Amino acid sequence: MDLELAGKTAIVTGGSRGIGKAIARQLAQEGVDVAIAARNGETLEATARELAEETGRRVVPIVADTSSDESVRRMVQQAADAFGHLDVLVNCAARPGGQAAPPRLAEITDDLFFDDMNTKVMGYLRCAREIAPHMIEQGWGRIISLSGLAARSTGAIIGSMRNVAVVAMTKNLADELGPHGINVTVVHPGLTRTEKTADVVAERARRQGVAPDEVERTMAKGNSVRRLIDARDIAYVVAFLASPRAVAINGDVIAAGGGTPRAIYY
Repeated sequence: MDLELAGKTAIVTGGSRGIGKAIARQLAQEGVDVAIAARNGETLEATARELAEETGRRVVPIVADTSSDESVRRMVQQAADAFGHLDVLVNCAARPGGQAAPPRLAEITDDLFFDDMNTKVMGYLRCAREIAPHMIEQGWGRIISLSGLAARSTGAIIGSMRNVAVVAMTKNLADELGPHGINVTVVHPGLTRTEKTADVVAERARRQGVAPDEVERTMAKGNSVRRLIDARDIAYVVAFLASPRAVAINGDVIAAGGGTPRAIYY
């Protein structure tokens, strides 16, 4: 299927590694010129060179901190100046989850809570707020926010709260921006293989005294397809949502964790 993305442009925050990098790669492979944004300039530059060489598309690195209003304004302006128009925003910059045990109630401080929410929830909102006028002017756009399946389960207080908040934000933006030709959606990854996974698996194997393959098999039992979902699998979903083909999906959530056993959502 031709996703009709050739010639379009995108900003991918958190695009220097992990799921964000996989999304930037897939969009570029579909013919999109991509601005990738993150805080580490050295990693950004390396990723931009890698993806540009691999895909033949223009990949622009922009150092940005989505917890800052001014930084987000500069990021969007730099991307607009580089490309001339902005078609797609993928919100992916957030504090990583699942790398360690989440804090329990007694361990949650004000700073820990507000830092996390400012980066992900308010950060996503800042990016949408700055890019929306560009999309409204041209009468078309796509905003996709990466949230997470912690929105549908307990066990991570801040993780659940921030992910539910992203969904609420998305539905509000979809209703407001939909009449302007802008679709706004959420993707919920679950446990996803990225470049950090090998180290996580190795550490768990060391602690448990088992082989890494056994750890991976145990991790994969958490979904219905019984394998770890790869960052590329998430990227395929996002690329479709970013395309004109996804016009029928607006304000909704796509779970992309391989299926949650026993749970029914409707």
